[in-house]
Amino acid sequence: MTSTTMPMLETYPKSINLDRGKLAAAIDALIACSEACTACADACLSEDSVADLTKCIRTNLDCADVCATTSRVLSRHTGYDANLSRGLLEACVTACATCADECEQHAGMHEHCRICADACRRCEQACRELLGAMT
Repeated sequence: MTSTTMPMLETYPKSINLDRGKLAAAIDALIACSEACTACADACLSEDSVADLTKCIRTNLDCADVCATTSRVLSRHTGYDANLSRGLLEACVTACATCADECEQHAGMHEHCRICADACRRCEQACRELLGAMT
């Protein structure tokens, strides 16, 4: 499935004070990470060892919420607030790194945790790249 993020950014009628390519990549990574974290938390809840995955589930759900919120805020450009966007991106970097670290601890036993950790690392990197491009 092709992302609609860049086509939507290209149709925005006014200037956007961000690199549209990096913005689109970050939004797409945020959406993918939110989905992966939600699915991983659900998969963890279905594991026989669910009690051992409590922290992983909580971290997944926190990361999913932070990423989902950030993707929605970054998709809006009217009345853009760079300070808010920067703060949310920094929160995402932290949430993604924390979630990836936690999921990596379980990746040897649970493939869903490995997939989630990979999505979190990609999202962390995309957010760092967008942060680096912000003026």
